[in-house]
Amino acid sequence: MEAHGRTPTRRALLRSGAYLATAATGLAATAATATTAHADDRRRRRAAAYPPTHWIPASTSNYRVSSRPTSYPIDFVVIHVTQETFPDAMKIFQDPAKQVSAHYMVASADGYIGQFVREKDVAWHAGNKDYNNRSIGIEHEGWVDDPKWFTDEMYASSAALTAAVCDRYGIPKNRDHIIGHVEVPGTDHTDPGPLWDWDRYMRLVNGGSRVHRRA
Repeated sequence: MEAHGRTPTRRALLRSGAYLATAATGLAATAATATTAHADDRRRRRAAAYPPTHWIPASTSNYRVSSRPTSYPIDFVVIHVTQETFPDAMKIFQDPAKQVSAHYMVASADGYIGQFVREKDVAWHAGNKDYNNRSIGIEHEGWVDDPKWFTDEMYASSAALTAAVCDRYGIPKNRDHIIGHVEVPGTDHTDPGPLWDWDRYMRLVNGGSRVHRRA
């Protein structure tokens, strides 16, 4: 809380009618500004309505504490596939020897979302320090060569999460900014793989609107 200066006496305020008129005008302008700011804040909070998530902390050895987006802007969402079941991937994130994590993981059967790293912190998921610094990583339970893991529930839940992340940080909802792990420079990973339905996913992220394709 900010410290306040001394409040002027009532007598001092009454010395000048001109002062009162100016003060009244200033108060009205301040009230109008506050009302606008409050409305903007309400809109931002509505836009960033996240689907239900569950906190399952990764080992503190597997990510870097930060203060994003102050320390680094958040410009990307990176889509991954675990190549593990949800429970096995969770154990990896909680094993301090693994040196890997993601911010979120989405379960196949029901779209359950676990959060493993706070968005302000840098998860180690992309294999590229710059992209780690500037992205949110979302893992998806399953295998890249077995599309039965990519269920309706998973697509819907993940897309709602990605849309909320994009709204919160002003990330454009297009394929330049919502990318696969395979598209991170320098990576040797192939996920989410050719069986991940990007057209479907981007339609869901955009609320069923026109797919935004990469130029």
